[in-house]
Parts: sequence; C-alpha cells; structure tokens
Amino acid sequence: MTPETVRVALGDRAYDILIGRGLVAEAGRWIAPLLKRPRVAILTEERVAALHLAALETALAAAGIESRALALAPGEATKGWRGLETAVEWLIAEKVEREDLVIAFGGGVIGDLAGFAAAILRRGVGFVQIPTTLLAQVDSSVGGKTGINSPRGKNLIGAFHQPRLVLADSALLDTLPPRDFLAGYGEVAKYGLLGDAAFFAWLERHGPALAAGDAAARIHAIRRSCEMKAGIVARDETEQGERALLNLGHTFAHALEAATGYSDRLLHGEAVAVGCLLAFETSAALGLCPQEAPSRVAAHLAAMGMKRGLAGIPGELPDADGLMALMEQDKKAKAGRIAFVLARDIGETYVERGADLGVVRRVLADGLAARA
Repeated sequence: MTPETVRVALGDRAYDILIGRGLVAEAGRWIAPLLKRPRVAILTEERVAALHLAALETALAAAGIESRALALAPGEATKGWRGLETAVEWLIAEKVEREDLVIAFGGGVIGDLAGFAAAILRRGVGFVQIPTTLLAQVDSSVGGKTGINSPRGKNLIGAFHQPRLVLADSALLDTLPPRDFLAGYGEVAKYGLLGDAAFFAWLERHGPALAAGDAAARIHAIRRSCEMKAGIVARDETEQGERALLNLGHTFAHALEAATGYSDRLLHGEAVAVGCLLAFETSAALGLCPQEAPSRVAAHLAAMGMKRGLAGIPGELPDADGLMALMEQDKKAKAGRIAFVLARDIGETYVERGADLGVVRRVLADGLAARA
C-alpha cells in the first residue's frame, strides 16, 4: 500500500513524513537513498527492541544496510544526562561519522534523546525517526525538537535538529498497551483544540473507533495531526510565534510531570490531556471562552476513558502554589512571566503572557480540592 505523505517544507532541510501500515518492513527502501554508506546506528528501548527490532534489522539487511543497535531502559527517567551520555558514547564507540544516520526507534523519549545525541555528536549527524507510539507519530517525531530533562524541569536541555525522514508505521500501534495509546491520543485531541474545530468534532465522532483499532481512522488522525504540525513548523521552526500554540496544555502538563517525578504515575500524553482541560477551564474562568468549551473537552476525555482532571492523578501533588512554582521553571517563560496557550473557543487559541495568575491558581486549587 502506498503510504500517505506529509511534507515538512523547510527549504534544503525539508523532509517527508510517511504514514501507513507496514512501513517498518520497507524501511530499507526508504532509508537507503539517504545513506552515503550502507550502515546505520539504531537507538531504541528494551520494550520496543523485544517487539520490533528484529523486523527493522531484517528490513535494513534486505536493502544491504548494516545496522547496530543499542536498547536503553524504557521510561522518562532515561531522557536525562546519564541516558544521553550512554547514547553518545555508544555512538562514538560505533564510529558513527558525520555523514552517517542514526535511527531513533521508539516513542517520544527515544526520539528526543536520539535526536539530541545526533545533534551534538560530531557537531551534527543526520537521523531518521521511526516512532513507535501514537504520541511520537503525531507530535514528538515531527518538527526537530530534541532534548533531555533536567531535575528542575522538562526539556530544558536540547536543540532544534530536524530529521531526514519520519516513518510512521501505524501497524506498530497495534502492540501498544491501551494506556499508552490513549496517552498519545491526548496529543491528537490537542491539534483539534488548538486550531481545527472540525477535526475535534471528527474526533468526537470517531475517537472511540480509533482507540478500538480502526486502521483507516488511525491513519486519518495521524495524517491530520502531522499536517497541522508540519504547517506550523514550516512557518515558525524555532518557536518565535505561531509554533508556541503547539504547547496548548503543556505549561500545566510539564509542571504536573515534574510534580510526579517524570514517573509512570502520569504519562506525558496524559499530562497534556489534563493540561488542555486546565487551559480551557482557565480560559473560561478568565471570561475568554464559553463554559461549553471546557465541558466539551471534559466530556470527550471521559468518553475516551482518559484522565480529565487533577483528580485522576494518583498519589500526592503539591498545592496550587507549589504547582505555580513549577510552572515558573517552564522553558517558555520570559522575564519571569509564564506563557499560557489560552482559548477563545475550540479550535481558536493564542499565547498569553499576561494571564491573571490568581485565576490560574484558583483553577488549580479547585482541581486539587476535587481530589479530596
């Protein structure tokens, strides 16, 4: 089957996102034209390696491409200094050269880590993204944001480094645990909420079938999400303006992830979904959007069986002031002012740096009170 193609138009650094089932089995066909010599280094993680690495290695070998792989521990904790050092030192030991390619084969953690390792190795080595989760296929594999976390905040260390190619094999999603799939769906819903009300309405109708395994619905959702992100990245690659809209929900989400220790208590996509709802609740509390908007967001998350508020996060959380302090560490803050993406309605968002923090604190306090 011919894959769907979305082009990220960045001049001489433009690249394609290929979307479809069975792309891993054809990986050699798509990657071989990008190589100066038939050799790649694969950075992956242990769970993905157990399920899919042999298929990727076989596909590469069929195209005459030699490959070596390093499987790192799964989880957000890998995306730190120690994981980066392990990856970079392995790539150096494998004699990866500037004209070689690194393959990032995993979810958002591996994509971010491998991309950053490629960005800093020999002052820049090319890489290919083969995302294995829904979250990575619709968001983190596209756009060139790479990096690692600091104990003081998420993604505070990183670089813009665009991939040469993205292969989004939707068949890989069949092996995802339901929780991981729904976490990725938080990013899919984000695209409708930030700039395409018709897409969000489509998700309200088709989201349950998509989660249940509807292959055509999954490809459509991935393609539309990638189209939206590719268009924004092409217009604002380094987040000087419009690209900041992609951070809808993320100011809240990153604070919640830091508060839960970047652990399995709260997956990134779950945090984004909760953060999107908090952003709409804050917008309504500020009088920016009708109350029906956050109600629709909450209803859709509920229909999908997702976390839809602070009450759904297990374990202890800081109080509202503690969460606000974590938000102040957000990398998008300027002159100490927290940046929020707020909404005038579903599909209509903007960046606000002068939000009434008292209202934000009250929304958080109300959400925390609901946990009691």
